[in-house]
Amino acid sequence: MSERDEYAARPRHEAPPPPLDWRESTTPGLQPAGGPPFSGAGASPVGAGGTVGNDSPGYAGYGGGDTPGYAGRGDLDHTSASRDHTAPQYSTTPVTVRRPDVLAGLLLLLAGIAAGVSLLLDWASGSQGWDLVTDGLEGFDAGSWQPPVIVLAGGVLLVLGLLMFLPARGHKTLGVLALLATMAAAGGVLVLLNATQFTWDFFDAGFWCAAAVPVLGLLGSLKAMLTGPKQR
Repeated sequence: MSERDEYAARPRHEAPPPPLDWRESTTPGLQPAGGPPFSGAGASPVGAGGTVGNDSPGYAGYGGGDTPGYAGRGDLDHTSASRDHTAPQYSTTPVTVRRPDVLAGLLLLLAGIAAGVSLLLDWASGSQGWDLVTDGLEGFDAGSWQPPVIVLAGGVLLVLGLLMFLPARGHKTLGVLALLATMAAAGGVLVLLNATQFTWDFFDAGFWCAAAVPVLGLLGSLKAMLTGPKQR
């Protein structure tokens, strides 16, 4: 065998294939374990086989960890509990109570009743209250306007007295209206007294019932006007 044949009989050693690049068989952007920038023992908690702990920056801790910039589960539970159990805020500002004015209402009701009773009685000898009121309404002049004005003012006081029983913060407005009606009734009574030169024996029971209208109306209106709102 020649030298050429001996060389051909020897087994041939094929050249190893070129190494494959690791980037072709991995996810783009993923660094190999132990490679930069995570080189060194225990440098990477994932690549070096470590576990993610509560002290690792950038991860949210559980159970009240020391993670900067993130709230732990314990902090979230404490915050939500404080919102659910917030102490109510009580105001110390006085509150105005809505209430009726019973006394003023009773006085004004009595004034209205007195005006109604005067219609059934004689104001003077042979002059019934109803006749004086109807005659005054028909011929409303300087000598006959007093009886109808007194009786109508009593009717207004009766209505205002009923309104006094409604709960409200104050009844000053009703008191002012009652005072105006009282002044009208008082004017009618004073004019009749002046016309008779204050002869008290000239008048009968009907007139004195009419004279009670401005007296009771004045008391009721002043009670309503001077009573301030009740606070608690």
